[in-house]
Amino acid sequence: MKFQSLIAFAALVAAAAPARAQKQYDTGASDTEIRIGNTAPYTGGAAAYGVIAETEAAYFNMLNAHGGVNGRKIVFITYDDAYNPTKTVEQTRKLVESDNVLAVFSALGAAPNLAVAPFLNEKKVPQLFVASGLGAFAEPKTWPWTMGFQPAYATEARIYARYILDNKPDAKIAVLAQNDDFGRESVKALKAALGAKAGQIVAEATYESTDPTIDAPLAVLRAAQPDVLVDFSTPRAAIQTIRRMAELNWKPLHILHSVSQSIGAVMKVAGAENAQGVVSATYYKDPDDPAWSDDAGLKAWNAFMDGWMPGRDRHNVLYVYGYNAAQILERVLRNAGDDLTRANVMKQAASLKNERLDMVLPGVVINTASDDYAPLKQMQMQRFNGATWERFGPLVGGAQ
Repeated sequence: MKFQSLIAFAALVAAAAPARAQKQYDTGASDTEIRIGNTAPYTGGAAAYGVIAETEAAYFNMLNAHGGVNGRKIVFITYDDAYNPTKTVEQTRKLVESDNVLAVFSALGAAPNLAVAPFLNEKKVPQLFVASGLGAFAEPKTWPWTMGFQPAYATEARIYARYILDNKPDAKIAVLAQNDDFGRESVKALKAALGAKAGQIVAEATYESTDPTIDAPLAVLRAAQPDVLVDFSTPRAAIQTIRRMAELNWKPLHILHSVSQSIGAVMKVAGAENAQGVVSATYYKDPDDPAWSDDAGLKAWNAFMDGWMPGRDRHNVLYVYGYNAAQILERVLRNAGDDLTRANVMKQAASLKNERLDMVLPGVVINTASDDYAPLKQMQMQRFNGATWERFGPLVGGAQ
């Protein structure tokens, strides 16, 4: 009887083992593929950002050429939403209801992502590594299926406030902002971090992303004769601002948000000589920075660009952004293993520990948790010298 019981117990264990190791899939995953959705502005006023999704597509093609992720090919489906929230809703519903994606990844923009977050959370579809720094995308209690990627707009604004307080404490400050959630959240955080010094803001002006020029708001700001211009602009407006300031020989300290710091997409287009002295903050490696000439991460990025995006402008750091975002999604999917349910993918995204990416600054690591949906939290100040960005000072966060 004892021998028979042992046989029966062994049989039960053997039967249970395959069940524990059984592959699990939700819509969008199988033994052979993982379907990932994306929306991006390939046209319209924010079209400069379209290269992010193009880079991500190329990265996934590279992975697929080397066997995919855990033996599965990534099917990356991306649609143009022209940075129009109405189109984002339409295309995202198509991704979920017709294309049957497992997750939506790296969709760009505050307003477009705000428009689809309720739908994706209701459907329990991961909205991963949103390409926006809006604080709403790091609030798991409100939206448990939505996670940002880059440092929060508020974090960056607080860093700029600290820089002003430390270096120009008595300066008169002007603020230019895009009239949307990006601009409003950034300005609010800047004022809060300036504290009593917020009274030194002598002028504020906004512009619409669809405005053909921003000459009018710049005229308002210039009339206030500020010592510092804090510029929360996207690339097209940033280019116009840099050019117009040079035309007017107007030379306050120009602090420019990181979304518009690309040498290829902004500085060179505006005239690199016009942008000399602009200050910004960064968390990633600039391919133009000679400090990375022997860096293994830069070599890996260059090899990727050689093989999968030949002929592209390597001065444009938006290619770096797309590479970093695709790399962290790869880590999440690998960590998910054979449990490719939406719940487990979200769990893995919220369980990242000290992850280092090829093209982020040394010391910047990605950590997330069930109550921490802000993967990147540190940045370093830098100044444009007319050719490249020169970093200075330590890594800083936005809590100071």
